[in-house]
Amino acid sequence: MGQLDLLAVLLQDRVASLLSINALREDLSASHEAVDRWVRILENLYYCFRIRPFAAKKIKALKKDRKLYLWDWSLCRDSGSRFENLVASNLLKYCHFLEDTLGDDMELCFLRDNHKREVDFVVLRDGKPIFAVECKAGAQGIGRHIAYFSKRTEIPHFYQVHMGNDDYEISDLRTRVLPFTRFAAEVLQV
Repeated sequence: MGQLDLLAVLLQDRVASLLSINALREDLSASHEAVDRWVRILENLYYCFRIRPFAAKKIKALKKDRKLYLWDWSLCRDSGSRFENLVASNLLKYCHFLEDTLGDDMELCFLRDNHKREVDFVVLRDGKPIFAVECKAGAQGIGRHIAYFSKRTEIPHFYQVHMGNDDYEISDLRTRVLPFTRFAAEVLQV
């Protein structure tokens, strides 16, 4: 097995988490530059993609670290990561569709501060957030980080998507909790 093949396998266990090129460098016994180049090659081959952190004005957000996802979300071994990767792939395809059809400058990011509070995704249009998405594998109560960021950012809408059946709104947090299938049909419908 070559280094690039080994890297592809290693990335399957790092889905939905911050990607450390340094940690991969140590696992592969290779230089930082080589591993970074290999990850970019895998991105160009549509094996994986990375998203950058969104910097909000009123929070101390991460600035450099990127999160990793695979284009083929079925390769994810962990069910929670697999669901988050499924959502990431659909959101990125949504962004690409709007760029291609409307000419909008779209970007998929994530929101995380220095205290490890995180919302999985923020969708930007022309550099401004239009909505944020938190993924939960089960139908659970509202994520506490949504409440935190809804009070400290100008993101107009928050969604918490899950695999259950619950669908309700929390107006003071600008948040709707809904099944992913309904989210895809209503929000990602273009």
